[in-house]
Amino acid sequence: MRKSYRVKKEADFQLVFEQHHSVANKMFIVYTMEREQPTHFRLGISVSKKVGLRGHERVWVKRRIRQSVLEFKPNLRQDVDILVIARPSAHDQDMAIIKKNLEHVFKLANLFVDQDEN
Repeated sequence: MRKSYRVKKEADFQLVFEQHHSVANKMFIVYTMEREQPTHFRLGISVSKKVGLRGHERVWVKRRIRQSVLEFKPNLRQDVDILVIARPSAHDQDMAIIKKNLEHVFKLANLFVDQDEN
């Protein structure tokens, strides 16, 4: 995923937290914020030490989240900033379960393009 698709700055994270719409399930909390000048969506991922004490465990979860979002990319709305916060239950889950839970929470947040048309 290119750098332009990432939310990296602390100020951007805080802006999404302050002006957010949030949804959650057992593995993830997702905060979304619509942007005024959308060229494409931006993604921020946060995995705390509660998920895994070792750095490689947290990176492992981040990689699976990022890969799942890349697979959803053609169907995602392009006018939003998305923050995904992993809960401890995301640790030690395989890719299929992470993808299924992420898809569920994205549907709750109305992030898929085809949902808007219904």
